[in-house]
Amino acid sequence: MTPWEAAARNFEDDGSHWTTPGKMAASLDPSTRQTPALDLIDAALVDVAEDRCERLILSMPPQEGKSQRTSRRFPLWMLHRNPKLRVAIISFELRIAARWGRAIREDVVANPKLGLTVDRTSRAKHDWELLGPGGSVYCAGIDGALTGRPVDLLIIDDPYKNAAQAESEAWRDTVRDFWTEVALPRLAPGAPVVLIQTRWREDDMAGWLADEFADQWRVLNIPAQADHRPERGEVDVLGREPGEFMESARDRTRADWTKKKREVGSRSWNALYQGRPSPAAGDIFHRTSWKKFTEPLHLERADGSRIVTEYDDLLQSWDLTFKDTKNADYVVGQVWMRRGANAYLLDQVRGRMDFPATCGAMKAMHRRWPQALLKVVEDKANGPAVIAALRSTVPGIVPEEPQGSKVARASAVSPLVEAGNVWLPEFEAWADDLIEEAAGFPNAAHDDMVDAMSQGLNRLILQPLLSGDDLGDVITDEDIDPELAGYSISPY
Repeated sequence: MTPWEAAARNFEDDGSHWTTPGKMAASLDPSTRQTPALDLIDAALVDVAEDRCERLILSMPPQEGKSQRTSRRFPLWMLHRNPKLRVAIISFELRIAARWGRAIREDVVANPKLGLTVDRTSRAKHDWELLGPGGSVYCAGIDGALTGRPVDLLIIDDPYKNAAQAESEAWRDTVRDFWTEVALPRLAPGAPVVLIQTRWREDDMAGWLADEFADQWRVLNIPAQADHRPERGEVDVLGREPGEFMESARDRTRADWTKKKREVGSRSWNALYQGRPSPAAGDIFHRTSWKKFTEPLHLERADGSRIVTEYDDLLQSWDLTFKDTKNADYVVGQVWMRRGANAYLLDQVRGRMDFPATCGAMKAMHRRWPQALLKVVEDKANGPAVIAALRSTVPGIVPEEPQGSKVARASAVSPLVEAGNVWLPEFEAWADDLIEEAAGFPNAAHDDMVDAMSQGLNRLILQPLLSGDDLGDVITDEDIDPELAGYSISPY
């Protein structure tokens, strides 16, 4: 940059065009990354500044710039607009909150064009004032105090250090007491509050504030991966297609996001990265009730087909919901086996599929599990179309008329899970996905795996029991057609 360009930039960059915290951040630090998610946050913060939103909850995946924008740039931007503002920044401990206080102070000192001056008599990095107008920044831990300090802008940046703290009933009580006994009494009339939080559990601070005081709070949740359901009229806050990951301020690629999703597991992904924690103990299905088997229960033949040599019953259960390629919802196919009173989920396919892809998936599952002749398909939505298209090429497709609501059908099979009769493969990543979806049912973003499971278990166990069957004896390899099992008996 030439001296003339630098001079021109300084002349233009007097702050008059800083219409958002992001524009100010880019002016003070040209390396600042601006993503669509940060655009959304900027817009929400402008609404706070202009009295269109008094209380705001922000949640977004970790390390994507929400704290830098909201706890550092936003207070500075607000002080630039109103040097009389008394700002309080709260975190799970003073040391973390004080980092933001120190950063804002250093920004003021380093940038005269802000038109702000730190009062040199206030030397503490976590507690300082501006010279003249009376504006100030005060930082404290969630278990600290705001005694005698009126607050014009309150920012709470992560009241929980980690999962252990979020799970601690004592700390959750501390957080609630802070809000009711410390924060609320210190707020000046009309003072805005911004809560930035990594989500941990349904009843964390963001959860209970949004639940108990829904009319007072605006919630902006930006999930790492779009998980909306267009067929229900849902839209993504970033305008993404279902399954699309967010543009990352850290240059995470789709492969990076996919790896992170696999590494952290379903429960942490749904809470920390999607902002939708499921209940610690599900309302219908409890996480601790599921059983796991550690080795495959089938033999695999050279052609890729799989044979089970010890079973009572075997079937496929399909949940078919799709519209068109663009807005396709998840289609789920599951293979269930029964041995005595226990049901084992042997295989699952799940993906966003249109009509041709769904038909292809059912054909592939039939080839992979030739013994699972019974294929139960819900006789509504897209079921009849698939049945009509495949009946001549895929044997055993049976329409199942659903009885009652999704919740009623899931509740009917939940005692089987609670009793330890439902087994999932420990070695398949999708098993944990099913557990998490079930834990959040019926309020989770998706319910397709639970629907397919409810249908399968109903046909496999509940219907025989209601018909008076004793669930029979286990079929062993001696009862299986040798050719189907992939071997023949030698005459010698």
